[in-house]
Amino acid sequence: MQTLNLPMVDLRVREMKEKVEVFDIIRKKFVALTPEEWVRQHFLHYLKDHRGVPVSLMVVEATLNYYRLKKRCDIAVYGKNGIPCLIVECKAPEVKLTQAVFDQIALYNMKLKVPYLAVTNGMVHFACHIDHGTGKIVFLNEIPLFEQMVKDGNT
Repeated sequence: MQTLNLPMVDLRVREMKEKVEVFDIIRKKFVALTPEEWVRQHFLHYLKDHRGVPVSLMVVEATLNYYRLKKRCDIAVYGKNGIPCLIVECKAPEVKLTQAVFDQIALYNMKLKVPYLAVTNGMVHFACHIDHGTGKIVFLNEIPLFEQMVKDGNT
């Protein structure tokens, strides 16, 4: 798999019946190793190891209902009281981060109203803070530490 613009991680990878799998630290099982999963696993480790997010407060493919549609966030980070404070949309490295990707995560956030959003393809990352009271959006150089996310989200 491709080297990403994220800190190096020693992922557990195995080959089963001609299929390559990676161990997901959140779901605690091996899953198919796709390019998007490669990015997701690296980003999960980044959140855990470099932003201080407890593994127990992250969910992969979190399901949400938007009107009659069922949608899934690639990564959702929850505060200690169960309210989400960050959602992340992951794409494969070769996928350009277009307006459609931002529209996708914005749609999820219309339901969740989290204070932090991130979009990544493993090579390029965007993060922003949203003040839902004023509607102000501030793009960030990096995702804040977990304790700051919790504080800002009052979660």
